[in-house]
Amino acid sequence: MTQTDTTLFGRIIRRELPADIVYEDDELIAFRDIAPQAPVHVLFVPKTPIATLNELTPEQAPVIGRLALAAANYAKEQGFAEAGYRIVMNCNDNGGQTVFQLHLHLLAGAPLGGFGEGR
Repeated sequence: MTQTDTTLFGRIIRRELPADIVYEDDELIAFRDIAPQAPVHVLFVPKTPIATLNELTPEQAPVIGRLALAAANYAKEQGFAEAGYRIVMNCNDNGGQTVFQLHLHLLAGAPLGGFGEGR
């Protein structure tokens, strides 16, 4: 069993856990975060098992572009692209990663402030 198979996201990909899925293709899945940090908080996850950004290989690098494009397309389709949004990838504990399957957060729906404000 691969590392992704044991994560919460792996279980969502296999439909073992429910999720509010907003996008899916052969390589990616996107669903609403269960603990949203903004009015719109969607996670874009590759179906390929990659624990963290540190484990990404040169051959797997295109997955980052696919995640970003899927997030941008979702923002356009939902009508908030022009108002603005933020995409974030966390890596390991100090970076705030809590599920060890590579994923991209899309945050939108309200002014998000400057990066790092409030610290």
